[in-house]
Amino acid sequence: MDEGRGERAPLVDLREVDETRVSVVGGKAAHLGALSRIDGLRVPAGFCVTTAAYRRVVGQTPSIDDRLGRLSGLSPDDREAIRTLSAEVRRSIEGTPIPDDLAAAITDALARFGEQAAYAVRSSATAEDTPTASFAGQQDTYLNVVGPEAVLRHVSRCWASLFTERAVVYRLRNGIDHRTVQMAVVVQQMVFPDASGILFTADPVTGNRKVATVDASFGLSEALVSGLVNPDVFSVRDGEVVAGAVAAKRRAITALPGGGTREVAVDPQRQEQPALTEAQVLRLVRLGRQIEAHFGRPQDIEWCLVDDDFQIVQSRPITTLFPVPPAGDEANHVYLSVGHQQMMTDAMRPLGLSMWQLTAMAPMLEAGGRLFVDATRLLAAPAGRATFLEMIGKSDPLTRDALQTLLDRPDFLATTPTGDGGPARLTTGGVSIEADPTIVTDLIGRSEASRTDLRRDIAAVSGPALFDFLLEKAFAEHKRVLSDPLSMQAIMAGMEATWWLNDNLGEWLGEKNAADTLTLSAPGNITSEMGLALLDVADVIRPYPQVVAFLQAVGDDDFLDRLPTVAGGVEAREAIEGYLDRYGMRCVGEIDITRPRWSERPRTLVPVLLDNVRLFAPGEAGRRFAQGRQQAQQKAQEVLTRLRALPDGEQRADETTRMIDRVRTYIGYREYPKYDIVSRYLVYKRALLAEAERLAEAGVLTSVDDVFYLTFQEFHEVVRSQKVDHELLRRRREEFRSYQALTPPRVVTSDGEVVTGAYRRDDVPAGALAGVPVSAGAVEGRARVILDMAQADLEAGDILVTAHTDPSWTPLFVGIAGLVTEVGGLMTHGAVIAREYGLPAVVSVLDATRLIRDGQRIRVHGTDGYVEILP
Repeated sequence: MDEGRGERAPLVDLREVDETRVSVVGGKAAHLGALSRIDGLRVPAGFCVTTAAYRRVVGQTPSIDDRLGRLSGLSPDDREAIRTLSAEVRRSIEGTPIPDDLAAAITDALARFGEQAAYAVRSSATAEDTPTASFAGQQDTYLNVVGPEAVLRHVSRCWASLFTERAVVYRLRNGIDHRTVQMAVVVQQMVFPDASGILFTADPVTGNRKVATVDASFGLSEALVSGLVNPDVFSVRDGEVVAGAVAAKRRAITALPGGGTREVAVDPQRQEQPALTEAQVLRLVRLGRQIEAHFGRPQDIEWCLVDDDFQIVQSRPITTLFPVPPAGDEANHVYLSVGHQQMMTDAMRPLGLSMWQLTAMAPMLEAGGRLFVDATRLLAAPAGRATFLEMIGKSDPLTRDALQTLLDRPDFLATTPTGDGGPARLTTGGVSIEADPTIVTDLIGRSEASRTDLRRDIAAVSGPALFDFLLEKAFAEHKRVLSDPLSMQAIMAGMEATWWLNDNLGEWLGEKNAADTLTLSAPGNITSEMGLALLDVADVIRPYPQVVAFLQAVGDDDFLDRLPTVAGGVEAREAIEGYLDRYGMRCVGEIDITRPRWSERPRTLVPVLLDNVRLFAPGEAGRRFAQGRQQAQQKAQEVLTRLRALPDGEQRADETTRMIDRVRTYIGYREYPKYDIVSRYLVYKRALLAEAERLAEAGVLTSVDDVFYLTFQEFHEVVRSQKVDHELLRRRREEFRSYQALTPPRVVTSDGEVVTGAYRRDDVPAGALAGVPVSAGAVEGRARVILDMAQADLEAGDILVTAHTDPSWTPLFVGIAGLVTEVGGLMTHGAVIAREYGLPAVVSVLDATRLIRDGQRIRVHGTDGYVEILP
């Protein structure tokens, strides 16, 4: 039937296609063709009207280019405009006549099966059912279509369904050009099943790859897909039905003799009978495992049962599953998200992933554009497990609870004796150190000297020698500074003093989170200083109205070059450049070296800077720091006075004084190692981008940012060989887009199971959102749900609600009254800075950005760890 077997053939038999011909027949048809080649599978016979036919018809559709151009320019949130314009496009395509020769070819193909036979007419888009986008339900399928005229009419409808509102929004959100997606149409013999349904070869809820789930109902599966019935549900693991629930299936959809379908009542005596026997369920899952093995990934399979024989009518990848980190063996493994510890759960590009892996202190595995650490050995060793769980619990109670869920399962992890492959305990830097400010000064001085050497040495190398220098010297020095035992002791001294103060002052005085106040305006916190320093820049700009007006109109990153042309511009540029010299290596998602730094994109800071000019009076930074220090001193005096009135009060007061001195000496240093890391990253990045620019000038790369989609090692090879795999780059960009749509789990097993934790608390009011209390106090105000710092529009008294904050968000903290995040713990950056600034804060509030609407009034209970949504 393939007329010429070329890209321009209008029709092709399903048995003649496979995954290599997606551009001709679309994803669904390509999968069906591949399925028809698998031994033991039955796939209804049929043919495909190819994308060549679609292009021909759409090319004759009036004003289509203009409409598609307008559609591409719409925001995915402008639903009314999308609804109106997409409907116009569909009507115009459906109204375009199918050319006579094409209609004749389709009619001739139908004659093979009988012109009055019944058919299923299904859309098959070129971007559909691919490994990174399933497009499930976005285009149309028509069942029991009888006769050539009806088939032709429904082929046109399938073409038009490429522009359903849902499909248009999906493409806009995922950066897919409407013009690059084309539609083929599958025409198959109709199957009239006794039962039908969906088989997921991995659990679609938990992600467990070893558990298959079968949904089954009587009649056509449209009853199940449309939600008309609750299906029977069976779970199968290791060849055994491990769970089953038979529903009361009161309705079904069946085929009408003359075409179309209808809803019918199920005989009451059959309603609670299972649609499949257990033996049929197991046989179906075995077929599903064959299909999964063929395509190499978990599948969402639509099946029909006819006279105890299964027919497969569709199979597509389950694109919502989070990928599993590679284990390398068959044992059970437990992986923890690095992003949840680093306050950056967004997808990272390959260069960013590989650079963090090469410079991190622990081995890390990549999955779904994120990094994970394998915690299996720490959990398996009893001697280290308790310490590890305690540390995790302080950082993120939800992760700890998820880990406990796994540990409570019998035989999930084999216990490892101390010394047998797993560390007995976590090292925390050795013996605690007393307060000594010179330790911090010396550590910072050594880091600065090391970075000076890095800048000098990296300037002397280029080409392949640059990569050798980074691997052999720079990254080794990076790790040496990061793992300095004294640095680790200083960090732990501040953290342990915080915990000691909260625990003991809570026990002795009933104080909740006393360290929050005692650490206000602690010296040496590079991150909190960064937020205050931008207030000082605002002080320079505020007296110059022309500078303010100039900044309000900024739309590019070259504005600093033009700034001196207005009155006060010289002074303003000097202040901004001074700020960038010290903090320009920072940005949102700064652990990903491919993210643009403030020094590369200075306009990112302009909205926050203008807010500072508008909301604050001159000298605000100094006042805030002095006020915080005074509050800390008053709190220290208060608790010491109260302690001395207790039995053994002098001893307790002496211990507390020592711990207050220790926490104020070292807690600020907690932020410095991250500053050192991102400072080095900017040096590495500038050198690597210089290589990328040379490759682009030589024509090896299409654009400089192509290197972001290569690993460090691949980048090295491209520089050496002066050759690049452009297909690899295209695939990596597509994968990155798909990873951006995934939500990374805190904890995932080697089976792919996403294990979620929960708060086991009874002290949270009904309807309130539980979280981790990280900065004391309570505040009520307007919630501003902000996912992009550059889009922040804050007023005094607003409460920032966001997914996570890394140090780059700190400048926003000076203008808010409270903080709520979905990710975080007691010692993560947002928590530390919230305490420094005295902001009530609750972190690790699940789905906060979804459950709290922008503009709602909320009350943040930073002492007790919950958020109330007010009427």
